[in-house]
Amino acid sequence: MSDLVTGEAVVLGLRTAKLPSRGLAVTLDLAVQIIGLVVTTLVLSLLAPDLDSAAVAAVTIGLTVLFLVALPIMIETLSRGRSLGKAALGLRVVRSDGGPVRFRHSLVRGLVGFLEIIVLFGVPAVISSVVSSEGKRLGDVFAGTLVVRERVPGGGGAAAALPPVNPQLLQAIGGELVALDLSAVPEPLWLAVRQFLGRIGDLDQAVAHRMSARLADDLAARTGHPVPYGVHPAAYLGAVLTERQRREWTRAQGYAFQQQAQAQGQQYAPQPTELRQQHHPAPPVAPATPPAPPSPPAAGTGFAPPA
Repeated sequence: MSDLVTGEAVVLGLRTAKLPSRGLAVTLDLAVQIIGLVVTTLVLSLLAPDLDSAAVAAVTIGLTVLFLVALPIMIETLSRGRSLGKAALGLRVVRSDGGPVRFRHSLVRGLVGFLEIIVLFGVPAVISSVVSSEGKRLGDVFAGTLVVRERVPGGGGAAAALPPVNPQLLQAIGGELVALDLSAVPEPLWLAVRQFLGRIGDLDQAVAHRMSARLADDLAARTGHPVPYGVHPAAYLGAVLTERQRREWTRAQGYAFQQQAQAQGQQYAPQPTELRQQHHPAPPVAPATPPAPPSPPAAGTGFAPPA
């Protein structure tokens, strides 16, 4: 068993493949490659029987490189580290940090593997695998890769899963979860928790328990609250992660409501012309001139002009 630390500070419990399983996988791969090489050579010899010795030698060398070097590199790259033999035995090639291999890793493994396995009859590969604590051959050493077991023989029922939490116990610690101060928890630790819970079913039970206890201790050191008694560390990690997601969702909903309110306020805001009309009222109109009073009647005539 090997604990690897990825670039995101995630500890991976991986079971490295040893010499017997790797040797059997290489034997299966070589058998398929040699059969394909022989069949292709026979077909070409039947289709073109008039080739001279130089052409036959060139075709043979080209087919050998194709089936023993190029095709294994392409298959390993496209399948993310799984050849036919490795898939049959539940093995996979990964980087030394636990990540998937890329073309450059498969290229180095393929070129070095052709020399140490085919040209030198596998002697350097056997010696290197026996000496290395992780079972690495020379191609793995130069490429920075590792062959791990994806399926553990006889361990079909031992795969760890997220243990259930008693509803009463979860209700009892609900108040503690809501009151937790999660501001001191760094983002790499959240990433480690998410990735661990995402692949807990692929881990050995003992490894999963050890990793969950380590992550729970790191989380408790940042929040100041230890794991409640009787709660599995993995279940506690899931509960705390759920509480953080709930807070993020609530914060996002509040922000969206605030943006919507601002947009509605801008929509119903008065226009500049309306503001100018409100702050600059029209000048008052001067009152009309009152009509002149009627003239008094003339003396001695007894006549009064109409009003």
